[in-house]
Amino acid sequence: MGAYILGRILQSVVSILVISLMVFTLVRIGGDPTEAFVPEEATEATVELIRARLGLDKPFYQQYWIFFKDMVQGDLGESKVTKEPVTGKLLERLPATLSLAGISMAIALVIALPLGVLSAVYRDTPIDRLAKIVAFLGQSTPQFWMAIMLMVLFGVILQVLPVAGRGGPSTYVLPGITMGWFVVAGVVRLTRSSMLDVLDSDYITMARAKGLSERIVVWKHALRNAMIPVLTFSGLILGGFMNGSVVVEVVFAWPGLGRLALDAVVSRDFPVVQGMVMMVGAFFIAINLLVDLLYAAIDPRIKYTSQ
Repeated sequence: MGAYILGRILQSVVSILVISLMVFTLVRIGGDPTEAFVPEEATEATVELIRARLGLDKPFYQQYWIFFKDMVQGDLGESKVTKEPVTGKLLERLPATLSLAGISMAIALVIALPLGVLSAVYRDTPIDRLAKIVAFLGQSTPQFWMAIMLMVLFGVILQVLPVAGRGGPSTYVLPGITMGWFVVAGVVRLTRSSMLDVLDSDYITMARAKGLSERIVVWKHALRNAMIPVLTFSGLILGGFMNGSVVVEVVFAWPGLGRLALDAVVSRDFPVVQGMVMMVGAFFIAINLLVDLLYAAIDPRIKYTSQ
């Protein structure tokens, strides 16, 4: 296990290097970054002065080395719009995105896992048909439409929940449901499909023949072995949540990373865009490593070696 973890950490370091090189290169392929820092009426002398001050007059490899060295030290540059450190801006928005991502994932799993299990156990019954309808609606309903409908119903008509901003627990309800609704569809379908395969396995038949109660067979033995694809899917979705859902954060005026990324792209604030991409990449790498380690905890038959 130790050798496997060390190998995965080394792979993660290489992935970070590749991501940093790609984002650094792509930002400069679109044109001279200096143009984002100077007004259109600036003289050539002013442009050259700013280019030298930012280190953009150096060869490409020197610019990348400076960028990578600063990134390792936690310095992602300075926002061209607010003149604030990019690292500080990202860390300021991070708690809002993390909290909303956690609540959204919790809402999705609490609804989807029991529904998927019951759909598999009671296949071709009204419960199964209900699960299929929920999955269909979850995947076909646009997030922005869902957000607006929830705002109209609970914020305007019933006036029981706030519709914008981040504050107390009630402010998490509408954006959390909106973000989690799409995940419910995917988890329900994956759980149902995986449970159907597991319930037809020989060891489940043996467990029933030994006289174990149906509750223990389904919720302890079958569900645990059916969780591998669900865990993989949930890990990928959680990584996307960490990036912040742009649609949800804009509609609900949520002060998270999604809105920050959108504002940075619109204003061509390329240091913030670079920082966002690096943070999102690091999140996905860390979550994938965590999911791989959880496989062995869920299914003891999975053993990791150095090979």
